[in-house]
Amino acid sequence: MRVAVLDDYQSAFDQLEAARRLADHEVVTFADSVTGADLVERLSGFDAVILLQQRTHLPRPVVEGLDTVRLVSQTGRNTGHLDLEALAGRGVTVCAGGAGSAATTAELTWGLILSSLRHLPDEVARLRAGRWQGSVGTSVEGRTLGVYGLGRIGSRVAAVGRAFDMRVVCWGRSGSQERARAAGYDVASSREAFFAEADVLTVHLPLNDDTRGIVTADDLALMKPDALFVNTSRAGLVEPGALAAAVGAGRPGRAAVDVFDTEPVLDAADPLLALPGVTATPHLGYVEWDVLASLYDTAVDQVLAFAAGEPVNRVTG
Repeated sequence: MRVAVLDDYQSAFDQLEAARRLADHEVVTFADSVTGADLVERLSGFDAVILLQQRTHLPRPVVEGLDTVRLVSQTGRNTGHLDLEALAGRGVTVCAGGAGSAATTAELTWGLILSSLRHLPDEVARLRAGRWQGSVGTSVEGRTLGVYGLGRIGSRVAAVGRAFDMRVVCWGRSGSQERARAAGYDVASSREAFFAEADVLTVHLPLNDDTRGIVTADDLALMKPDALFVNTSRAGLVEPGALAAAVGAGRPGRAAVDVFDTEPVLDAADPLLALPGVTATPHLGYVEWDVLASLYDTAVDQVLAFAAGEPVNRVTG
């Protein structure tokens, strides 16, 4: 089979054992992203396509233009970026399996928190430019960490906050609140108090129809002028445009983000990147060698099983 590996930004796939397992097939990797008609053209002539997480979307107009693709091998079980009905209608098999790591995203979350509060990007740039100190940082000890969603990732982030002697306050659905009480964390008295009291507030929720836009402009306006809002989950959890407007207005005064409404962000084409109070990274939460190896291994398992006529992890709708 001819196999396309899309959006391999770091050209990582060829460095992994997963690539060698496809030695009997023709594999082409692409390090850039295309959409629409360009994506249809790119996939013409390929039998299978490997997708890394949700980097590539396959909406109906793209799917209807596919002329040779018979398999979409998705890493991770999230298929919200795929038009499954359209793919089924074209006779394309979708296989989705494997999972990322809660640890790597939690690690990045804390990397962003500390980088923002201690002004590390600015200080690194200042030192490289031949200058010395130019800022005063903020410690997390004794401050309030708000964790919205105490699942696999949120629980790890909260545990680190406790280790730093922060007061950990949680919010979310009943499951999150129950886990918070069981772990000895505080549960906010109300949603308004949760946003108003946090010195650092980090969101760890899945993106779906129930959570899209769940953080509103009104929520953000309740935050302290010196508070930090952190999002390493999905940009769609925040009402469109609300975070840039809120930081621009000074409530909260800072944000640290790893996710954007439209990705990849090229030429700094996102309003958040123009704000001095924002520390941003290009969706690095799961971009770590062990995680990529695991995700691509699953994708290759799915390709080989399909080639053998016995698809695994098949998604039916």
